[in-house]
Amino acid sequence: MTSIPAHTLNDGTRLPDVGLGTWPMDDAQAEQAVRGALGLGYRLVDTATNYRNETGVGRGIAASDVPREEIVVTTKLPGRHHGYQETLASFEESRQRLGLEYVDLYLIHWPLPRVDKYVDSWKAMIKLREDGLVRSIGVSNFTPEHIERLEKETGVLPSVNQIELHPLFPQDELRTFHAAKGIVTESWSPLGRDVALLDDPAIVSTAEALGVTPAQVVLRWHVQLGAVPIPKSADPARQSANLDVFGFELDPGQLAAISDRPHRRLGGDPKTHEEF
Repeated sequence: MTSIPAHTLNDGTRLPDVGLGTWPMDDAQAEQAVRGALGLGYRLVDTATNYRNETGVGRGIAASDVPREEIVVTTKLPGRHHGYQETLASFEESRQRLGLEYVDLYLIHWPLPRVDKYVDSWKAMIKLREDGLVRSIGVSNFTPEHIERLEKETGVLPSVNQIELHPLFPQDELRTFHAAKGIVTESWSPLGRDVALLDDPAIVSTAEALGVTPAQVVLRWHVQLGAVPIPKSADPARQSANLDVFGFELDPGQLAAISDRPHRRLGGDPKTHEEF
């Protein structure tokens, strides 16, 4: 079983350096994938209300032999539930579906600036943390402007911002902002999405030189940037390979070559994207 290093978050809790993503698995797939991944050594599992698989994730955790306190369970608040009371109610629904007494990391899935209720939701999440129902609170797809507003209006910074991050979109400025604020960067779609990133010559040649797979090279790139990738896989062999990225290192030239390409966003722009 692989032993995974971890980041210490700004609230003192720990976040493993690699996690398991579960979108777009259904409940049955998520249950099997989570149970198997925990057996391989994963200790960070990522879901969301909008993934519609929290029940399956919870069942996978319940079926595992891993003690609950060793597992970091993440879920996310959907856009349709922004607002103070709405957030408290939505969290309770997530907690019931997961079948857990508490959630380790609760994120606002998208800021939805036009709706303009993310600060209200953040205040509710602070209460959930104070009440012991959530260990850590964070955001997803937030810009520096959104995060600075949370800090200004509540005095509380997110522990994590989960963002689109991969070699096609390395987010240098946002990662620098996170580092200055003590916020850990999590990477969604860490291997890109619907692109031939793993066939890229620079990545393939690096993998061959190191005796690893192209996916392992890209995940190691995330780890060396200080980000936490959460690759999705239901395949046990691929899950195992995705976790096995701590036994080799990219040199500065390899690291630079992986980032040296035209950059483009593959998902929504947080300033305008709306997902309810």
